[in-house]
Amino acid sequence: MDIKDIIKPENQVYKKTKLMTDNELSYCPGCGHGTTHRLMMEVVEEMGIADKTIGVAPVGCSVLAYDFMNVDMQQAAHGRAPALATAMNRLMPDKYVFTYQGDGDLAAIGTAETIHACNRGENIVIVFINNGIYGMTGGQMAPTTLPGMRSSTSPYGREISTMGSPIKMTELISNLPGVYSVSRHAVHSPKYVRKTKKAIRKAFEDTRLKKGLCFIEVVSNCNSGWKMTPRDSNVWLEENMLPFYELGDIKVEGKLIQK
Repeated sequence: MDIKDIIKPENQVYKKTKLMTDNELSYCPGCGHGTTHRLMMEVVEEMGIADKTIGVAPVGCSVLAYDFMNVDMQQAAHGRAPALATAMNRLMPDKYVFTYQGDGDLAAIGTAETIHACNRGENIVIVFINNGIYGMTGGQMAPTTLPGMRSSTSPYGREISTMGSPIKMTELISNLPGVYSVSRHAVHSPKYVRKTKKAIRKAFEDTRLKKGLCFIEVVSNCNSGWKMTPRDSNVWLEENMLPFYELGDIKVEGKLIQK
């Protein structure tokens, strides 16, 4: 069989979305950021809304998100992405506005901006990457670091009595009346990738209908910060992160899901 027959359009099962640039990703091999970027841009392309979509890049590992996602992007100061997204949405209510933030950006320095944007019910999508650590700046303990989890600033493990408990931002903001939907997902295996993409699609569709703020948490690995191979970090995520940060819907159409 000629190679030209193999690559015919009818034989193609997957192709890269044109909304991901050709720039080399700056993320560590095995990191979940790249997969999440791809899912978001696939959804935007499939919905035909690239010219109406604006993203807000954070400070952290994904500070260069504007180099990888081929839609209009704006850089925000550390933690201020929801405030910037609020301004964008109010000035251009016909646009699809999203923020893309890590746990240090969203759950530490940006806690106030996150909570108040959620409480106001701004018509934006917030995508929150939770890997339980400060990945870019040296592997320090984050607000989401698990009890007993080691980091460069908790070398013997997070001690609750002196360092406090991890903050579950997703559960916290789900109680705010302005939030329309809240869910937690993962991207380290195909079945979770499919569910995450479905959730992203639903969030953008709800934005189109002016339903209010949609919040998606993605529990990811940080093999560099965790000092593991990509494979081992995925196993550790399954065994440690997911029991604590349970996946699934937490709030749907403005109503909390009872578990």
